[in-house]
This record gives sequence, C-alpha cells and structure tokens, in this order.
Amino acid sequence: MSHGLDERAGATRELPPSSPVHAALGAAARTTALWLARRPWWLQVVLLYAASRLVTFGIFAAAALQQGTNPWFGPHPDYFHFLQIWDSEWYGRIIQNGYPAVLPRSSTGAVTENAWAFYPVFPYLVRSLALITGISWQVLEQVVAMAAGFAAALVVYRLFRHFAGHGTALWGVAFFAFFPVSAILQVPYAESLGIAFLAWALLRIVERRYLAAIPAVVLACLTRPVGVPLAVMLAALFVIRWVSRRRRPLAPGELLRLAVLTAATAASALAWPAIAWAATGVMTAYTDTEAVWRGSDLVPFMPWVDTGTYLFGPVLGPVAPFLLVAAAALYLTSSHVKLVGVELRLWCAAYALYLLAFLYPQTSTFRMMLPFFPLALAAAALSRSRAYRGAVLVMFVLLQIVWVVWLWDWAELPGGGDWPP
Repeated sequence: MSHGLDERAGATRELPPSSPVHAALGAAARTTALWLARRPWWLQVVLLYAASRLVTFGIFAAAALQQGTNPWFGPHPDYFHFLQIWDSEWYGRIIQNGYPAVLPRSSTGAVTENAWAFYPVFPYLVRSLALITGISWQVLEQVVAMAAGFAAALVVYRLFRHFAGHGTALWGVAFFAFFPVSAILQVPYAESLGIAFLAWALLRIVERRYLAAIPAVVLACLTRPVGVPLAVMLAALFVIRWVSRRRRPLAPGELLRLAVLTAATAASALAWPAIAWAATGVMTAYTDTEAVWRGSDLVPFMPWVDTGTYLFGPVLGPVAPFLLVAAAALYLTSSHVKLVGVELRLWCAAYALYLLAFLYPQTSTFRMMLPFFPLALAAAALSRSRAYRGAVLVMFVLLQIVWVVWLWDWAELPGGGDWPP
C-alpha cells in the first residue's frame, strides 16, 4: 500500500524550475508567436517563407564549401556561383542565345542535348528584365526565382484557405516551403515560377472561375511540362461535373466554361512541341530532345518496370509499379486527403499518372515531386499536435541537407557520370 502511495506522490511531485536561459527562450518564443498572430496573413506567409529560404541559404552555403573540382568552376565556390550549375547553365545559354534553329546532332545523326528541353517563360522573362534594367542576367535569374517563390507561397496559402482554417493553411505552406526539395525554389530553375503559375491556375479552378484560369494555365504550360496532366485533370473534372449535375446543380454556363478551359489547356500542352517543330522544321524536335536525357526513346510506363526490375529483381520488379499505383490510390482516397477537395485530388492523381507514363525514374524524380504541393495541406491537417508538425519540419530540413549534399553538390561517380538533382 505504501509503495502505491509513494508512486502517487512521485507523480504529483513538482518538476524542477526551468533555467533562466530556457525561461527566456520560452518567453521570447511566446512573444514572437503573439506578435506574428496579430500580423496580416500575407505578412505571416512572407516571413515564414523568408525563414525557409534563410535555412536553405545556410545549407547551400555550407555545401558550397565542400564542393570540389567540377565541370563549371574551381573548388569551394561562393553561394552565388554554386547556384549557377546543372540546368542553370542551360537557362543561361537560352538567355544569351535563344533556341537553336537547327537541332544539334552527333556523327551518327542522333539528336544531342540542346535547349529545346527547357521551357521559355523563365529564361525569356529574365532576358527581358536584363534588357530593360541593364542588370546582369546572372543576378536577375536568381532574383526572379526567389521572387517567384514568394509569390507561389502567397498563392498556395490562398488556395489552402479554401479547405482549412488559417493555422492549418499556414502549416501547409510551411510544409511546402521546407519540403526536402524546396531548395530548388531559390536556384535559377523554372520550378518556383512554374509552381506560382500552377497554384494560380488551381486557385481559379477551385473557385470555378474557369475562364480566368486560362492565362495562368497558358503560362504554367510554357514554364514547366504540366499541360498534359492539367488537361487530364480538367477532362476528369468535366465528367464529374456532368454526371453529378442533377444532384449538384451548376451555375448557368459552368460546364461550357469548363469545356473551354479544358480545350485551352490541351492546346497549351501542345504549344511548346509545336513551337519547336515550327522553329526547327522537325516535327519531333521536342520529344527527340527529351529522349536524349533518357538515353533512348520513351515507351510509356516501361521505365518504371525497368527500374523496378533493376532494384527488386525479375520477379518483384515488374510488380513494384502496380504496388506503387495501389499505394498512391489508397492515399489519395484516404479521409484526411479528401480535405483538399476533388479538384486538387484530381490534379495529384493526374500528375502521378503523367509521371508514371512519361518520366524516366532517376535522382531528378525527387525534384518532380514539388507539384504535389496540395498534399502539404493534407499532411498538416493530419494532426494538430505541435510536436507532430514540428517533427515533420525538422525531418524536412534534415532531408533537405541530404538532397543538397547528395545531388546538388557535384561529384563524379566511380564509373563516370553523375547523379543530377
């Protein structure tokens, strides 16, 4: 009996007081949180995104000190030059020289790597700003990428507010901003601008302002290759709206406006391959160029089977893509993912199908996960626990370090070649 009393006495025993340092840090954190809570939503989003970019700056700066000899510059570059590598070099070529009128070919007649693999909005925007302002394009491409990231964060928040309260939407933006591959949002790539346009298009679609979405869709399709999954998503949405129109009445003319947007999206998806064809005289200029990076012509869906066989062997390997599809289907139909609404779930499903059909799985696949950003809201809504949400952010930052050091920091493989980010 006395043992039980001792246990209860121990359970109610007061904890030792916090140290002055811990108390001061706790008070500062509470004061900062209260100050932020009184600020406008847009300022909260801007400050949150700025904090994420400072973290990524520190990761990049530290990784640059470890960079050895590489194809672009000498060892141990500064932050600015460290970000000018990989595909940043291709965007720089486009800014300076545009796109080739004649496809470069090897001695065997095969198309070789060239600028037609990269969409035009980002490099031509930088080029135009450089001509107008006289500022170096190397500086402007980083400024544009950074500014586009802030714009993307603001639009993503507006999109998330259609499905969740302020706090959960803000945590969703935090998950997006600190995501392991979010480092790419501040380098001279088209990703941040592409996400901004994509989020803008999805926001208008969720609001059912279909005609107002057309400019955003056109810009998104000419910034990153998102046109095909967007068209598939809108076609599926049209079917859903048509089938359920009697149970859920639509606004007058809504189906017609959605059909116009779907047609405009399909045309936008074909625009860049058509432009490449018109400029080079080769109908397959774009697809031939894309195939160069894959090493062979693309057979839809087969790269995932081949990769599965390589990773898991001849028995389990061909089954692995089907297991991946089943897992994705279960996740997208789970109760907490339904929070993001039918439009965003259709987008994620269509984009997943697009990657499965046309992507050659490799290390760059991680970077292709950013357009799944609506799932950041579902992840934030999974639990309101600050311990859970904080742990996710810490995990994301640690994985961001892994991504930068493993993939952005260039290192030649033992057999030659490298792992691209």
